Amino acid sequence: MDKYELNSSSSSWDFFVKLAFALAIGSTLLGIYMLPGEMVIKGYFLISTFFLVFSTITLSKTIRDKHEAERLHNKITEARTSKIIRDMDME
Repeated sequence: MDKYELNSSSSSWDFFVKLAFALAIGSTLLGIYMLPGEMVIKGYFLISTFFLVFSTITLSKTIRDKHEAERLHNKITEARTSKIIRDMDME
């Protein structure tokens, strides 16, 4: 596998994604901090926000891992098929 196939995003895109994530978390935390109300309500929103972020990251990692496993399976199947065809051509 070449490097391009392993990481198809550019460094600019990686920076943008990380910056957008940091800004989203920062603005959410600031919004919770500035929210009028008792600390118990702010705490609930804070815990809910952290749970949402954690579950989103976990879901995206799970989907990515499944996709990569399917790609590997397809490559192995393709290699086996190519080998069978080559063996048949040599007979």
